[in-house]
Formats: sequence, structure tokens, C-alpha cells
Amino acid sequence: MISFIKGKYKRNIYQASSGYVIGLFKVESSSDDLEDFVGKTVTFTGYFHELNDMDTYIFNGKMIEHSKYGMQFQTEGYERCKPESKDAIVEFLSSGLFKGIGEGKAKKIVDVLGKDTLNTILTNPNNLVLIPGITAKDISNLHDKLIDYEESYDIVIKLGDLGFNTKEAMLIYNKYRSRSLEVIENDLYTIIYDIDKFSFKRIDYIALHNELPKDHPNRVKAAIIYIINEVSNSYGHSYYYLEEIYSLLPRVLGQEIPTDLFQQAIEALIKDIRIVKIEDKFYLKEMYDSECLIVNRINILQHIEDNKIKDIDHYIKKLEDYFQIDYSLDQEEAIKNSCLKNFLIITGGPGTGKTTIMRAICELYKDTNQLDYEKLREKIALLAPTGRAAKRMSEATNLPSSTIHRFLKWNKDTNKFQVNEYNRSCVEFVLIDEASMLDTYLFSNLLKGLSVHTKIILVGDVDQLPSVGAGQVLADLIHSEKLNVCRLNTLYRQKEGSNIISLAYDIKKGEIEKSLFNKEADLTFIECNGNDVMEKINEISKTYLDYSYKDFQILAPMYKTINGIDNINIHLQEVFNKKSSTKKEILIGEELYREQDKVLQLTNMPDDNVYNGDIGIITKIVTKPKKEVYIDFDGNIVKYTPTNFLNFKKAYAISIHKAQGSEFDVVILPIVKSFHKMLYRRLIYTAVTRCKKKLFLIGEMSAFDLSINNKVNDIRRTSIKDFLIDGIK
Repeated sequence: MISFIKGKYKRNIYQASSGYVIGLFKVESSSDDLEDFVGKTVTFTGYFHELNDMDTYIFNGKMIEHSKYGMQFQTEGYERCKPESKDAIVEFLSSGLFKGIGEGKAKKIVDVLGKDTLNTILTNPNNLVLIPGITAKDISNLHDKLIDYEESYDIVIKLGDLGFNTKEAMLIYNKYRSRSLEVIENDLYTIIYDIDKFSFKRIDYIALHNELPKDHPNRVKAAIIYIINEVSNSYGHSYYYLEEIYSLLPRVLGQEIPTDLFQQAIEALIKDIRIVKIEDKFYLKEMYDSECLIVNRINILQHIEDNKIKDIDHYIKKLEDYFQIDYSLDQEEAIKNSCLKNFLIITGGPGTGKTTIMRAICELYKDTNQLDYEKLREKIALLAPTGRAAKRMSEATNLPSSTIHRFLKWNKDTNKFQVNEYNRSCVEFVLIDEASMLDTYLFSNLLKGLSVHTKIILVGDVDQLPSVGAGQVLADLIHSEKLNVCRLNTLYRQKEGSNIISLAYDIKKGEIEKSLFNKEADLTFIECNGNDVMEKINEISKTYLDYSYKDFQILAPMYKTINGIDNINIHLQEVFNKKSSTKKEILIGEELYREQDKVLQLTNMPDDNVYNGDIGIITKIVTKPKKEVYIDFDGNIVKYTPTNFLNFKKAYAISIHKAQGSEFDVVILPIVKSFHKMLYRRLIYTAVTRCKKKLFLIGEMSAFDLSINNKVNDIRRTSIKDFLIDGIK
């Protein structure tokens, strides 16, 4: 049953540009279940077009208890009650909404026109001429403002009639204002392009619900954009061919589309500059612009004259003395060039000293620019794509670091960056670690937020997995052979006898020396069939019960199957965190969590300084009177309530993708043929390089061989490399 409260809006506590409001409401009447609130002022939340303290409103929704702010009425829909009594109409007209109308004039108007005053003003304002003291200007103000007042409310109501909820209606009205219905009538799918919060599926549902033909040109155009976006998210390409797009249309539209209609839709999208056609390649406009921006900006940096540093060798020698280290020739070249060049890529596999070099780069920049540490922090930004990678960067350099999203002040509500081309950062030098994880859109947005002359150094392993988002920025930049690149080849950890490092380099070459396995304690391959993998994982895990949760990790390629992440987590919860009368539990969906469980953050929550991929421990569970879960992320305690319980999951086992940017002392990697969809070289290479001291591979050697010989998933179609070589087309 939907409850309601009726009464007067008092004031706002908070209001967002999206129309979301937290405010105070004086309840005059209510549904039976909320009668205890009658006569009281309550806090309400919801999306509203415009609220004023003259009107009476009915809010539909439910009373909830917020974990931080207590009892609140969560509004799901609302209606405005027109003033009906003469006194109410006088109060409304003299409220200040209508310029020049005070209480005296309002009484004169109501005395003449009575209870039908508002309708008369709307339909026949000339009747006001007969009222003493009412000027032509008063009449115009009353009529125009009342029309605007009624029109805006009517638009929100009509959007509701079309199938939009109040929140959606407010997002639409706030974007288009008086043009809202006109925009929707011309092309409902325009909303998808203009407002981030709307998906193709949601708008398509409303369009079909309102009997739009399945082959309507606007629907076909929107479906094409949707297909390119979805395929980019799945495969990472930046452009597509016509036949690929056409072949996927029937799945989205639910029917075959004639080729001429498809061709017309493509041509219309090109004309509208939503798609860019270069030869036989089709790009989303945003993707094409992002690739062009990256190429143009890097070309500018690449062609700036090198910095001139007197006695740079002397500075390098000081660094060696300071850190008590002898840099190899390739390391020395990288450190030197970091000072001389305005754009530089430093790439190398595991064990080549990338972390050591970043520490040296920061110290050298400080010394050569004669900065103290306070000034250094103002001029330099240390960035990484993930929270854990940023934390490792900070630990290595003893300087503050940040995720790129946090640096750009990403707003999760609007999905926009507040540091952008209109509000650039003033930092002079940006150092980015784990650059293989940079996708095209993220790197483009970072460049927008920096000065054209900001010095940039990218550090990463080009053989690791590419970004989750579309593109392969680091690989394209390196493989263009047009840019300053320092390659680190000296293997420090291999000198220490690391068979894990040797295996990683074998995987890169696609030639595995099987004698590496079980040769030393750091690299073990336990051969068994798929049905026995879970038992072996349990056995090994029990020997690491005293290990820190940060140092021991199971990585797997897939979530499903008996050896997938989900099933491993169920088993390992009982190994690492057995049920106990001293540990509280909570059921979230079908997943049971208990205090001291290891968990993984799944989304960015910048307000709480916790990011996708962060790992923490549940320290406290509260079930009464309200449900709360407290998670400790390296000393940062974050409270979760039912509204964001789905933002984390168990992390005894995590995906290899989620582990990128992290390192662990001990790693267990199950590898079986049932993972065949996810068995490819770069994925296994990335998993192996997450491990520092001890690696267990458990499963079928034939599955391992299959993954090493499979390079097909590595192929992405992108243009940054081509644009750097041949110029932008």
C-alpha cells in the first residue's frame, strides 16, 4: 500500500540541480498508517519540479528510517492541491509569486471573482479590468506567471502519463523546461543522448508502451548507438564496420530491418554528427573526438623542446647515494628522460624496478626544480586507475596519490568530472602508474583537465590486460613508435631466483619451460581434474590462516562454474571465517555475510574515499533497529546501509580484472577447461604478475597450455596508433 501525507512544504534542507530535494513538511492529514505524524513537521526526500509554501501538497510514498538522518518520508510521486477557499486564494495571490500583488489587491480580486478566481485569470484575464486598483501591468503579470506556473506542473504530470516516474520526469523537465513535450514528441530517444541517467532499454520500453512502431527511424537510430556502445563495453573496440552493426540490430529491435532503412539511419546519424565515418570505419562521435584529443595533446607535448638540466648526472648520482642503489643503464635512462622530456612512457614487465624508478623520478623533480616537499605536493600529481594502485604508489614515493576519478572530482550523480576543460588543474607534472588500465575516455578526460603544457609520464606493463573500458591507450602509444619510450629490461626479482618472474616472461613469449613448475617453493603446479580443484584450494588455504588478508589471494577468470569465484567464496568463508556466536551475520540477497569477512568494493564511492577494486574487512554488522555493515579499508571505516549493500561482495576469491593494479605475496590460480571462454594469454600473464612470493596453479595443464596459445582476446580495433603514424583523418 502506498502511503501519503498531505500538508504544507516548509523549506529545503538540500537541493540538487537534478531536482532532488531534502526538506521539511508540515503534515495536516495522512493515510491511516501515518496518522501519528499528523500535526508534526517531518523530513521528506524526492524529486520535485517546484515547491512553494503557499500550496497544499499530497506526497505519495513511504516513511523510512535513514541510517544517518532518522525518519524520512521518501516521496515517489506528488500532486499540488489548488487553493479552494477564498482565504487560501488570497494567500496564494499575495505570496510573492505574483509581482505587484499584495494582500489588498488580492482581496479585491477574490471579492469580485470568488472561488473561480484562478480559472478566470487563466481563461479571461480581461475581467480583471473592472477591479479598482488593478493595472494592465498587474493583469499581465498575473496571467503570464499563472500560465507558466500551471504549464510547468502540467508538463511533469503529462510525462508521468507517458510512463516516466517522478524522478525521470524531473530530470527531463530540468533539461528541456517548456520544450519537454515538444522534444519528446519529435524524438523520444533524444533523451538518451542528452541525459546520462536514461538507458536505451528504459526509453525504448516507454516508446513501445506508447505504441511507437518497431521500425520507426528514430528507434533504429537509437538502437545503432546503443549497439556500438554495448559492443565497445564488451570488446573494447573504438570503431566498427557496417555489417557488424547491421547483424546485431534484430536482437535489439526484435525484428529484421530492411537494409535501405538501416542505411538511411546511418546517414542520418552521420548528418547529426552522432557517428563519424572514416573510410569504412564507423565511430561514435565521443570516441572519435577522444582519440583525436589524445593524439593532438601528446603530439604537442612530444614536440616541446626538451628541458635543459645542468649536471643531470650529478643529480642521478645523488639519488643513488640517497636511496643506496645502483641504477641499471635502462633505469638511469628512464630517470634522466623523466626530467628532460615533457611526455614519456616507461614500460617493463614484473621485477624490472618500475616502483623504484617512480620514487627516483619524484625525488629528481623535487631536486632539479629546487622544491621543498610542500611545494612538490602542489606541483605534482601521482595518479592511478584504481585505489589499491594509488595506495601502492603513495607507499613507494611517500607522497600523496589519488585515483584519476578522485583527482578529476568525479560526480557520481551527474557522471561528470568537475576538473575539466573549463576548470583545469594547476599541477605541472602528472605521473600515472598502471597505465595499461587507462581507457580512451578516461585518459581523454584527464587531458581535458590538465594544462596543454602539463608534463606527463606513463608507467605500466604493456603486456598486461588492457583497460576494462574501450581502447588500449598504452599499447597504441608504444606501438606507434613515434613517442619517447623507455623500456626496462633488467630483471631484479629474477636475480633473486624468482621462478614466478621467469614464468611471466615465458607466458609473454608463449613458450613455457615446464621444468619451472615445482622446481622451487615459489612456483607450484598441482595437476588435478576440475572436480578436485576446490578441495585443493581448501587444503592450501588452511595453511595460510594466519596470513594477512592483504597478502593472500585467490584469483579466478570467471564467476560461475564449480571452480568459479562465487563458489570459491562460499567454501573459503568457512575456511577463513567460520560461523561463531561472537560474530554477527546478515543475509544480503542470497549471500550470507559475517563479521571479519573479507570483501571487495564493486563501485566508486568518492564521498567515502573508497573505490572499485578496494579490499576490506567487515568489522561490524548491525541488524536492529536498522541494518548496517561497517567495512574497514586500510583504516578507512565506511558504513553501508541497505541502499548500497550491493556495492560490495566477498573477496576470498576475486577476478583477475579486479586484481589489476594490486599485488599479493601468495596467489592461488585455479585453471581448468571449464573456464575456456576466459583462457587467454594476457589474462593469465596478468594473474601471474600479481604474485610476489608464492604462486599455486591448480587444475589441468592442458587448460594452461590452451590459455598460453590463445591470443585472440588481445585484439582491439583502435585508431590512436594509426593517427600518430599517419595523422588524423
